[in-house]
Amino acid sequence: MTARAPRPLRYADAGVDVAAADATVDRYREAAEGATRPEVLGGVGPFAGLFQLDTSRYRDPVLVSSADGVGTKLLVAAALGRYGDVGQDLVNHCVNDVLTAGAEPLFFLDYLATAGLSQERRVEVVAGIAEACAASGVALLGGETADMPDLYRPGDYDLAGFMVGVVERDAIVDGSRIEAGDALIALPSTGLQTNGYSLVREIFGVGKGDGGDRERLDGYIEELGATLGDALLAVHGSFLDAVRPLLPVVHGMAHITGGGLPGNVPRVLREGLAARLDAGSWEPPPLFGYIQRMGGIEDGEMFRTFNMGAGMVLAVASGDADEVLASTPGSWRIGEVVARNGEAAVLGLPE
Repeated sequence: MTARAPRPLRYADAGVDVAAADATVDRYREAAEGATRPEVLGGVGPFAGLFQLDTSRYRDPVLVSSADGVGTKLLVAAALGRYGDVGQDLVNHCVNDVLTAGAEPLFFLDYLATAGLSQERRVEVVAGIAEACAASGVALLGGETADMPDLYRPGDYDLAGFMVGVVERDAIVDGSRIEAGDALIALPSTGLQTNGYSLVREIFGVGKGDGGDRERLDGYIEELGATLGDALLAVHGSFLDAVRPLLPVVHGMAHITGGGLPGNVPRVLREGLAARLDAGSWEPPPLFGYIQRMGGIEDGEMFRTFNMGAGMVLAVASGDADEVLASTPGSWRIGEVVARNGEAAVLGLPE
């Protein structure tokens, strides 16, 4: 027979404090006030967010959506007690994804799942999300915080986001205009962005529970000009402002995320086309060389895992390349589109 509880149990006894969560929602609402748009009806708090698309602005609108997460970069951020930056990472990653279709990002929703993450830390995460939304003119329409004791260890959390944008049907950027001879222009990344952190953590022993994370991450690395933690937590940048004025001449865009250049550039190429990249056209930022040396990683594995300093790749007509390069500081011509004759979809990179 099961022993009777000495007193009535409450939900909080099982690790879910509804009263505290309700109070935190009020603080979420305050953060979201700075990330809104005129099309938003209502605000954060109801069961569903409402967004009235102003159809007078569009002839033939198409909605564009994206969902993503931050991955194990969260463990690096948690080790340093930095929670707002990952909120910015999340939004900017999704902004870049809908941008690859030529879309204007409209609104965003977040999902935060945790067990025992303090209310203050939760607010820091959402404040970072709101900051990035406001910077890109995106409405933070709502979200969900789920307390899941036993599924997560105390203090652990996961973070995901959902973005919706809009583009005119005849302005969709889908790679269909890419032709052999098009120039490929790389825009510089702001570090690792949000990919490759599981390998990085394996190399540096971060998030392994041995108590040495802070010491490892706080160490200043001369060749990086920063602490390891600062270098690894560089915010995943948004390419919206740089790319938006170029959309009329862009034939295709690849956001360089998981899989690096060889895994992402082919996603925008039509059948029968390949990308010939010049691995000598740029010097990857020092962080990538440091990771490679400390981990003893082969060149091919580096390019398959990390962006290697190329955050976004644009395909444009060769005649437009100089204009694009002049208008995007730090960009470079990384290669060209060629006819594919049975070879790999990406040529010129270490295997």
